[in-house]
Amino acid sequence: MADRITKKQRSHIMSHIRSKNTSPELKLKKAMVKAGLRGFKMHPKMLGNPDFVFPKQKVVIFVDGCFWHGYNWKKLGKVPPRKYWQKKILGNMKRDKKYNRLLKKEGWKVVRLWEFEVEKEAEWCVGKIKIIRMY
Repeated sequence: MADRITKKQRSHIMSHIRSKNTSPELKLKKAMVKAGLRGFKMHPKMLGNPDFVFPKQKVVIFVDGCFWHGYNWKKLGKVPPRKYWQKKILGNMKRDKKYNRLLKKEGWKVVRLWEFEVEKEAEWCVGKIKIIRMY
């Protein structure tokens, strides 16, 4: 199926999709601060580009977008129609697993949260982070 908009229009639309300081990230940050979690850094330059890091506890947190990281996309029947997007999302999923493995090998605890989890239950996400930080 052909795209309904031009390449230039598509490029303009895609350029406005943020990869940092998204609304789920900002909501999680607010919830962590409210819960008294301190000592985290946002978007540090390190392996995998996590959204949050607690360096002392060696915990990294990723807030994954459902579309971009393939949340149950095959099970839910939300497979993008274009081969380009299918390849892109599969690549993202493969890269996520690779970074999880490499970070764990370096002694980091990896927390991956879905954007819908943060949007709907930020406090639950903070609870999960607190538990993982303790161990």
